[in-house]
Amino acid sequence: MKVRVLIVDDEELAREGVRMLLENFPDAEIAGECSNGFDAVSMIEQRKPDLVFLDVQMPEMDGFGVVEKIGAEKMPLVIFVTAYDKYALRAFEIHAFDYLPKPIDDERFDKTFQRAVARLEQSENGINQHLAALLEDLKFQRRQIAENNSQPAPKYLERIVVKTASRIFFVGVQEVDYFKAADNYVELHVGQKTHLVRETITRLESRIDPQQFLRIGRSVIVNIKRIKELQPLFNGEFAVILKDGTELTSSRRFRKNFDILLNERVIE
Repeated sequence: MKVRVLIVDDEELAREGVRMLLENFPDAEIAGECSNGFDAVSMIEQRKPDLVFLDVQMPEMDGFGVVEKIGAEKMPLVIFVTAYDKYALRAFEIHAFDYLPKPIDDERFDKTFQRAVARLEQSENGINQHLAALLEDLKFQRRQIAENNSQPAPKYLERIVVKTASRIFFVGVQEVDYFKAADNYVELHVGQKTHLVRETITRLESRIDPQQFLRIGRSVIVNIKRIKELQPLFNGEFAVILKDGTELTSSRRFRKNFDILLNERVIE
């Protein structure tokens, strides 16, 4: 299928780089290029691209501003391009279809574009829901940053409200063995029971005590007191064994978080 692509980046060399990489894909058709968020909004509305490579950090109106202006439900498929924006990266990992860190790696670009084409060939249900969830998380994080700069640190969450069809009850945060992301929900694993709450793992992480809970992967946060054993695996990962025998696997990206648990740097 032909894929109409819009390239949005305030750096001319970056736009040229994406354009050159797209030359490897005969089905890619450049619908336009622009260097700022305002022109991006106009081109998206007028030219109706299938896919947008959208730079995150641009002056005046950034990539998130473009999505907010158009509306997440009306956006085409988006691949964010970012120079590791520090407050957004984890949200990308949870919600975005995909993102490309600068400088763009050729192999990663190829795989990302192929995934995008495959997604466009299938049903697009859920794409805009993830984009809307991403924006919601980013707005929350920005508010947190603003509040932290002007107010004392907030008290950490002590209990979580769980709602079911028949009742509403409370779960103490310290009772939870581990949290696991499930799209726009989070599973609370408490002993043999599992509860589901409407929350994102990124937002939950910002509300619980980092001295008591450890983020071990993009979708898992573990209660440190429940950890019994760490077993080193390949490539710097760990098998995390809980006291009840549950085995979880850490991600190399979050390996430094284990400094809290080990009270020393993990040997490279």
